[in-house]
Amino acid sequence: MSVSNALARQFYMEMCRIEHWSTRTLDEKIDAQLFERTAISRKPDEVIKAELEKSKEKNEIQPDMVFRSSYFLDMLGLPDVFSESELETAILNQIQLFLKEFGSDFAFVDRQKRIPVDGVDYKLDLLFYHRGLKRLVAIDLKLGKFKPAYEGQMLLYLRYLNRHDRRDGEGSPIGLILCSEGNTEHIEYLMLDEDSPIKVAQYYTKLPDKKLLSEKLQRAIAVAKEHYRLNESQEE
Repeated sequence: MSVSNALARQFYMEMCRIEHWSTRTLDEKIDAQLFERTAISRKPDEVIKAELEKSKEKNEIQPDMVFRSSYFLDMLGLPDVFSESELETAILNQIQLFLKEFGSDFAFVDRQKRIPVDGVDYKLDLLFYHRGLKRLVAIDLKLGKFKPAYEGQMLLYLRYLNRHDRRDGEGSPIGLILCSEGNTEHIEYLMLDEDSPIKVAQYYTKLPDKKLLSEKLQRAIAVAKEHYRLNESQEE
């Protein structure tokens, strides 16, 4: 395997075991910098190693191995200007390719899921189920940057799903807010990238320049690791 980073190599080996990748799929994931885009890459090395070992020992994939900081949705064929509704329709029209980017354990459940609260009907854009995590995954599609109000909206959806749609043996639902632009500082202040049930990620409808993306990912990983280290030292 042409991966020099030992932890990244261990991650890819574990994902191959869990999701039964072909060699072609493995090459595609490495080329797309999957490890660097996952939440687990932003943790200290000892934590990454422990989580990967836990996944192997318990034969259970960890949430931070599933969710990413960015998703490539170039397969949707969207124009330069589009609406949230057009994005949602394009995802469903290309659901097989969409699931290939998200991961093999995702299963589609519903579109425009009705969330009735106090006589008001809210609509959740997309609802999926992750077989490995055994959890519902609520996805909200947004144009532009993340806004703090999105967190409250997603919490409402998750609490409704937890009460009315969660089945025996399932974990609590997870929310994923997909934004077309990134604003890491807002997300960092709200701590949505750590133990929160809400994940925030940026999506690209056109493939970004690989060199620039790699530099951006490495900077984000370095910032996240330093943030984690400072939090640990403050707690001590």
